[in-house]
Amino acid sequence: MGIIFIETGLLFPFLPGDSLIFTAALLSGALGLPLPLLITGVAVAAIVGDSVGYAIGRRFGKRLFTPGARVFKARYLERADAFFAMYGAQSLVLARFVPVIRTFVPPVVGMSSMPYRRFLLWNAVGGAAWSLLLSAAGFYLGRIPAIADNVDIIAVGIVVVSLIPIAITVIRERRADKNDRGREAATEADHE
Repeated sequence: MGIIFIETGLLFPFLPGDSLIFTAALLSGALGLPLPLLITGVAVAAIVGDSVGYAIGRRFGKRLFTPGARVFKARYLERADAFFAMYGAQSLVLARFVPVIRTFVPPVVGMSSMPYRRFLLWNAVGGAAWSLLLSAAGFYLGRIPAIADNVDIIAVGIVVVSLIPIAITVIRERRADKNDRGREAATEADHE
């Protein structure tokens, strides 16, 4: 639950929230963790995290996102803003299921004119749906004997697979940063 909060509330997009929820539900029987408690805890962490993200966007706005930033890159803001523009308030529900986007949509909405009460409604719907769907998928797949007998391998596999998009994003970001630096150097050379 702490990681779910950190991913959205503290704007740290590279945590594997989806796979953690799925794996926790998959292992809930072995851990003695009641599924309703897991679903509720994850939903609360997600909703509170997004509310903090909204508050950060409202308070600090675009000053937070700069082209040269390591985490709060301007292009993340542009992607989240485009996502929000395309889907409107429902983007809060849809963004829950899209890694990285789910981290940056709440601050973008906080920078928008959407009132907090409307944000909170869609935030709660998205957080509850995300928690319920991922937890139920993990829980019920964990009841299949072939999966239950190989839970340790599957849990490691889920974490590895969930890290692939993160690795791809990091590689793309480094390439984009390198290309940006190359263009800046070329522009400076042209001016000289």
